[in-house]
Amino acid sequence: MINITNYTIETLNDPFGILTGDRYEYLLDIEVPEDDELYTESGIMIKVLYRVEDQVASLIKYDLIDRETSQVLDFELEEDELAMIESFCKEHLPAE
Repeated sequence: MINITNYTIETLNDPFGILTGDRYEYLLDIEVPEDDELYTESGIMIKVLYRVEDQVASLIKYDLIDRETSQVLDFELEEDELAMIESFCKEHLPAE
């Protein structure tokens, strides 16, 4: 199971007004046990795009990123990990 150790949130602006709702980018620093297939010595971040529209929040996309090389890793989170990430993002939405 992953553990979120630090995070940042950025509100994404749509200068052209094409996208509906509010969009946020989360960068989550995570710890992964050494026996997990996601483990790397340099560490992993998760970049999450999250949308809130008509008071419905949803995860749009996520990428697992090697912290040292900034390379996107070709792995997917398990359902329980994805649910935990989505819950974390919802709980940490910026106050409006």
